[in-house]
Formats: sequence, C-alpha cells, structure tokens
Amino acid sequence: MSQPAAKKILILSVSAGAGHMRAAQAIEAYAAHPGGATPAATACHLDVMDFVTPAFRKLYTDFYIKLVNKAPALWGYLYHATHDAPKDSSIQRLRRGVERLNTRALMAKIAAFRPDAIVCTHFLPAELLSRALRQHQLACPVWVQVTDFDLHRMWVHEHMQGYFAATDEVAFRMRHEGIPPERIHVTGIPIMPAFAQAPARVPSAQAFGLDPRRTTILLMGGGAGLGSLDAVAARLLALPGDFQLIVLAGKNAAALAALRTLASQYPGRLLAQGFTSEVERLMACADLVITKPGGLTTSECLALGLPMIVNSPIPGQEERNADYLLEQGVALKAFDAVTLEYRVRLLLAQPQQLQAMRAKALALGRPRAACEVLARVLADGVAAEQA
Repeated sequence: MSQPAAKKILILSVSAGAGHMRAAQAIEAYAAHPGGATPAATACHLDVMDFVTPAFRKLYTDFYIKLVNKAPALWGYLYHATHDAPKDSSIQRLRRGVERLNTRALMAKIAAFRPDAIVCTHFLPAELLSRALRQHQLACPVWVQVTDFDLHRMWVHEHMQGYFAATDEVAFRMRHEGIPPERIHVTGIPIMPAFAQAPARVPSAQAFGLDPRRTTILLMGGGAGLGSLDAVAARLLALPGDFQLIVLAGKNAAALAALRTLASQYPGRLLAQGFTSEVERLMACADLVITKPGGLTTSECLALGLPMIVNSPIPGQEERNADYLLEQGVALKAFDAVTLEYRVRLLLAQPQQLQAMRAKALALGRPRAACEVLARVLADGVAAEQA
C-alpha cells in the first residue's frame, strides 16, 4: 500500500525583527525532520518582504527598526493606539490600505506552490490572506502563530482556520476578541528542535573553553538602554564573585573587537562570541541570562530553564513579555546599568533564588511548540479529507 503524499505547508513571515522569522524557521525545521507523532511534510518558508517593492519594504521594515531603536516611546504609543482603535477608524483604514498594496507577486508564488495549509508567524501575511480568502482568491486553510506573550488586535483577522497562543492568558484574550474557542490552541512559541533536548553543560562548556563548575552569566543582544556591550561587560566583571561571563555580539564586528580587547584584561573570565548557530549550547553553559524580552529568545530561555534579567523592554510587545515573565517569577527587570548591577549582585548572593527561578522557568517552557503547531495543522488537514 503506497504512503500518502506529504502535505505541503507554506510558512509566511516578515523580516521586521528576527523573532517572526525564527518562529517560521522552527516550524520548517520540524517538517524537515519529523519525529514522534509528527508526520512528514514538505515545508517552504517565505519572507513576505521578498515579494513587495523596495519602497514598501523600506517603509515596513526599516521604519519599524528605526522607530523601536530611536523612538521607542513613539512605537509604544502606536502599539497601543492601533490596538485600541475601532475597526472602522481612520488609522485602521490607513493601515489596511497600505497592507493591500504590492501583493500580486506573493499571491502568484502561493498559487505556484499550491500549499495544503499556510501558517503565518507575522500579522501582515495574515491580514493579506484574510482579504484573499474573503474575495475567494485563496482556498487553503490559513493559521496564525502569535509570537509574543501578548495579543495585539493586528493579529486578529477573519477567515483564519486557527490560532496558536503562547499561554492560556493569550488564548483568553483571543476569545475576548471574538475568535471561536475551538480555533484556539495553546502551544507556546515555536523554537528550534535543538532546544527540545537540552545540551549537556559539561561538554558544551568545555567546547567553548569555559569551566562548567563556575557560575556563568550570558549577556545577549545590543544592551539597549544599558550602554555598549563592552561597557556593560566591564561593569559586570568588576563585581565581586567567582563567575564567568559570555557576551554575544552577533554580527556587530565593532562590539566583538571591543569585547575581545576587554577579555584580554580578564583572562579566563570573559568569552566574547560573534554570530553563532549554537546559541543553545552557550545557554546550556549559563546560570543566568541578561537579554531583551523578545518572545523567541525568552521562549528559548524558558525551554532550557534559564532565569533572566530582562533589560529595557521596548514599549509594546516587549513590555508585555517582560510583565508576563516577572509575574511568573522567572525574571527580574533592569531599566538602567545601576539596576542591572543590583539585580546581578542580588542573584549571585542568593543562589537559592536562582534555583527557584530555574524550576519555574522549566515548568513554563514549551520546547516542542513548533512540533505541536505542525502536528495540529497536519491533523486538521487529515480530518478535513476524511470529513
């Protein structure tokens, strides 16, 4: 008896911030390497920004990045204003009018791929496809994966097959927005398969030249609001206590060079790391993470049971993410360098609090969220065929 053909899943995201893309990549990764209850599927991940004009791309992605970096308070105002605005308000009509532009190439690509289902990890493709479904330009089911511990109304659209929520509270907010309960699934936020099996601490530390027995702090991101990465690292290394520090500079070559100069002043205490595809192994070495509270990064930390100090959240979704983490007892918040120093001193002096935070983080973590999402989408397709 021949095996049924693998279902074709199209995953749509937008390269405005890395989190939406990483969630899409996580779902795609589980499709490429199925396991357990997840059947085989053929997945294709597309960035919607590859199918719009350069002018629209610059407006949508560059403007967003500049806004959150240079005028976070203004972004916070827009986040709340667009959430609270009535559906027929001028600001909502303007937003929908802009988002309806430049979609012909995207719709052609969707038609060529002929997906059995589509998963959106950003609200823009969900909005575009809601309109296409309403106008009978698209027939396959469309799902929406919310990538924060909050729900903004920009994610809520008609004609969606289902929604994936990070928490029960986000699911509650979805029901409040009128989404039928049977279309809501609490899965967590998709992260890569590598986080489903925590790497062992000892070999991971040894691979990076770290001492697995020493308390280790991991500093991630650009240190927005706290100063440059090397300045933050120098302040931390000046604190009392026998700990080692890992700092991820990503693709920031200048920051990496400054950190390596600093590392020469603290032999055996500072690991300066550029862009890496092994974040989970570095996290496995850490006892505490200092990070921006993005939905994906914090979900990775929860999956590995890592306590966090979240720094300077952007007003809007990051602020809501930080609130959730603080309420759950898995994070503290630092809004400037002085507060960061105090929080680190506090946790280093109270290892029992770190351990309690770790246990709570492990309990909250959803390391197989992407697998659950994929399994639900595929199961829905099988049920539809049998109906």
